[in-house]
Parts: sequence; C-alpha cells; structure tokens
Amino acid sequence: MPTIAIVGAGPQLGRAIARTYGSHGYDVALIARNRARLEDLAGELAAEGTSAAAFPADVLDRTALTQALKDAASHFGGIDVLEYSPVGGLRTTVTTTPAATEPAHVQHEMDFQLYGAIAATRAVLPAMREAGAGTLLFTTGAGSVDPVPQIANVNAAAAALRNWVINLHKELDGTGVQAAHVAVNVSIGTPAVPGFPTAQPEEIAPVYWDLHTTKRDQAELVFSL
Repeated sequence: MPTIAIVGAGPQLGRAIARTYGSHGYDVALIARNRARLEDLAGELAAEGTSAAAFPADVLDRTALTQALKDAASHFGGIDVLEYSPVGGLRTTVTTTPAATEPAHVQHEMDFQLYGAIAATRAVLPAMREAGAGTLLFTTGAGSVDPVPQIANVNAAAAALRNWVINLHKELDGTGVQAAHVAVNVSIGTPAVPGFPTAQPEEIAPVYWDLHTTKRDQAELVFSL
C-alpha cells in the first residue's frame, strides 16, 4: 500500500489529511511531539479502516525527525507522500512586528519551519528520486505570500519555506517527484481573529490530494474563501 507521512499531525488539519489519504487506500505515518495524541489519532484512523502508526519526534530535533521518517519508511515499506505542517501553539509562539523583530525571533521560526522541512525532505527524497515518483507537500499560513505586521517573524520564516519549496518544485521538474506549497488563508476550525474567514479542516484537506494527483504541475495553491 502507498504511504503518506504527516509531519505535524495535529488534531485538525493533520487528522483531515490523514483521513483523506486513508479513504484512498493509503497507510498513514503520524509524526509529531506528543506520543499519546499520535497514538489516539492512529487508533481513530484504525477504527475507520486506515492503517496508521505513530512515530513521535520534535521537528526542532532534526536527528530525531530524520530517524522517525526512516522508521516510518521501514515500517510501511516506503514513503510515497510527505506532508509537512508542524503547528506552533499560540501560547508558546512569540510573535513580533517588523520593527520589533530581533534575529532570535526569526531563528526559532526558521528552525521550526524551514530547517525542519529541509531535514524531512532529505530523509525521504533520495528514495523518491530513485523510484521516479513521490510527492512533497508543505504548509504555511498565507502570510508567507502576503505578510501581516503582527506576526512578522513567523511570516519571514514561512516566506523562506515557500521560496525554497517553489524552487524545489522547479528543480524536480521531469523527475516524477512533485513538490508544492499550500498557503492557508483562513483560520482552521475556529476563528483566530474575530471576523477572519474560517474553514473546517475537511474543506482544506482535498487540496493536498489534488496536488498529489491532478495538479502535479502546480508549485503552489492558496486556500481561501
């Protein structure tokens, strides 16, 4: 069976993507920090008929992240799709305006977003290149495309990730491996800011299936309402 590895398998979008791919016969490797939460999600997916397994790792620990992906590939016989969307908690994420931003404010976000994505890609891309097939999907907020001053440091790192992914898409053209960026221009589940557009994760998840199947020529999709 083909396998998707979801890095940052959160309770909303990660779960919805897992269910979308599971409904198409994919096995699901779940990677995030919280072992108990991952195992609960794996159990939910199993109850729905999807083979899933948890591989706990923190994206800030690139050695552990790489090992988790290698373990997932060994467990399932390979990884056909990587989806990278780690979620930083609003309570723990420090946000800064452009003028108030110090290098350290951006460094943490670069570690979390860009460097974690690079480490995850390096763990799975060689096998995809050898097979001549595979998909790499990366998620940010829409501030990577159109930044907002309140979260300048987060947007700066997200923009760096977006740039890298679009460039990766260009490099992989003709290899059979797809790389694409998804910018989510809505709050997911519940409004983060009063009045801001909100979508349910089940509305967003099909975008990730489309980029893997019918829209492999696209380097980026922006989800908005």
